[in-house]
Amino acid sequence: MDIYLKFIVALLPIILLMVALGVFKVPGHIICPITLVVTIILAILMWEMPFGITVSAALEGIALAVWPIMIVIIAAVFTYNLSIYTKGMDVIKKMLTGVTNDRRILVLILAFGFGGFLEAVAGFGTAVAIPAGILAALGFEPMFAATICLIANTTPTAFGAIGLPVNTLAKVSDISVGPLSYTISLQLFAFIVILPFVLVMITGKGFKGLKGVIGITIASGLSFAIVQMIVAKYLGAELPAVLGSVVSMGVTIFIAKVFYKDKSLEEEEKVSFKQGVIAWLPFILIFIFIILVSPLFPAIYEPIAAVKTSVSIYKGAGAHPYTFVWLATPGTIIIVATFIGGLIQGASFGAIVKVFLETVKQMFKSAITIIAIVALAKVMGYSGMIKSIALVLVMATGSFYPVISPLIGALGTFVTGSDTSANVLFGGLQVEAAKSLGVNSYWLAAANTCGATAGKMISPQSIAVATAATGLEGSEGKILNSTLKYCVSYVILLGVLTYIGTLIGM
Repeated sequence: MDIYLKFIVALLPIILLMVALGVFKVPGHIICPITLVVTIILAILMWEMPFGITVSAALEGIALAVWPIMIVIIAAVFTYNLSIYTKGMDVIKKMLTGVTNDRRILVLILAFGFGGFLEAVAGFGTAVAIPAGILAALGFEPMFAATICLIANTTPTAFGAIGLPVNTLAKVSDISVGPLSYTISLQLFAFIVILPFVLVMITGKGFKGLKGVIGITIASGLSFAIVQMIVAKYLGAELPAVLGSVVSMGVTIFIAKVFYKDKSLEEEEKVSFKQGVIAWLPFILIFIFIILVSPLFPAIYEPIAAVKTSVSIYKGAGAHPYTFVWLATPGTIIIVATFIGGLIQGASFGAIVKVFLETVKQMFKSAITIIAIVALAKVMGYSGMIKSIALVLVMATGSFYPVISPLIGALGTFVTGSDTSANVLFGGLQVEAAKSLGVNSYWLAAANTCGATAGKMISPQSIAVATAATGLEGSEGKILNSTLKYCVSYVILLGVLTYIGTLIGM
C-alpha cells in the first residue's frame, strides 16, 4: 500500500475529531465513540489488522482509560465536591481573595502555580479539574475557568507525575535521563516565562490586562523556570516541576501580599491558621501521600506498588500484559487522602460516600468521551496508523524536520491525551531522525516532550476533564476553538526554536 495513501487515511480520525468538535460543536461523548468505530474499521481495512486483535487493542485502551485515568479524574473532582460540602471551599475562597481580589493574580496563583504543582505530583487531569473548579467557585465564568486551566496545564506536563514522561522517554529512546531533563528545561524556559503573560492577557482581555502586574507576572514565570532548570540539571526528572511550581506560588503570593496589598481586604475577617489548615487539609494530604508513595521513597513505594494485577488484553505482536496498579496510583491516593481529610473536617463517612457516588454519576458523559478517545489511541498506535503519519512527515521535510519535530509530539498528545504516551509513540522516532540528520539526539527528543505539552491543551481527553470539572459537558467544541490558536502559536515558536538549536549545535 502506498505510504502516502496510508498517511492520508491515518489522518481521517484526527480530522473527524477536529471538525466535529471544533466546527460542528458535536459533544465529545457522541463523536468520540463514533470516531473510535471509524478508526477500528480503518485499522482492519487499510492496515490489515485482524478484527479480534483490533478489538483487543481497543479493550486495552478501555482498561487504561478506566484505571488509572478516569479514577484520578473522578478523585480530583471528588476532592473539589467534598470541599464544597464541608464548606472548606468557602474558607479557601476567603483565603485566596484575602491575598488579592485581582483576578489576574488569582489566575497566576491557581491556574499556573497550583495547577503546575498538581500536574507535577499527580498528573492525569488533576491540574485542570481542581483549579478550574476553584476558579469557578471564586466567580470566574466556567468556560473561562476551563480554558485558562487548559492553557496553563502545558509546560508543567513535561515533568508531570513526578517526572514520568521524561523517565519514560529516556527508557524507550535509550538515552540518559539527566542530560535529557536539562535539555527539556532549556527548551521550556522561555515558554514558562511567557505563559504567565499569556494567562494575564487572556484574563485582562488583551495587552491592557498587563497594566500594573508586569512585575509579578515576570516573577511568577521566572521563579518557576529558573528553579526547574537548576533542579533538572542537578537532580534529574522527578522534582523540577514540583519545586518550580511551589517556589512560583510562594513568590507570587509573597509579592501580591507585599506590593499589591488591597487596603479594603484588611477590614475583612481574617482566616486563622487552624481554619486554613483544616480547609486545605485534603489537598495537603494529597501532596504528602503522593510524594511518600512515589519512587522517591522506595521503602514505602515498593510494597504498595507490588499490589497489582497483570492481565493479558491486547493479543497482537509485541503484546505485554496490562498491569492494574491498585494502590500506588494517583487516583487511589487522592481518594484515600480526601476521605481522611473529609473525616477530620467533620463530615460523616456516609456523607463522604454519598458525595463520591454523586461525583461518579456526574462524570458519566466525560467517562464515555475519555474511554473512547483512549481506546482510539491504542488502536491507532498498535495498528501503525500513528507511525504512518510520522514517517511521511519525516520523509517530506528532510533537513527541515526539526521544525516539525514538536508538531509530532503535539500530535501524540492530541490523540492520546498524555505526554508520556506521546513519548512512547514517537521518542524512538525522534532519536533515529536526529541520528540520520547528524544532530543532537537529546535536542529532538526534548522537542518531542515539549511539543507534547502544547498538544495537551487541545486534547479531547483534557478538554473532557475541563468540561467535567466546570459542568460544561457538551461544550468541548467551544473550548477547543478557544485553545487551538494558542496551541498552534506554541508549536510554531517551539519548531523555530528547535530548528535554530540544531543549526547552532545544541
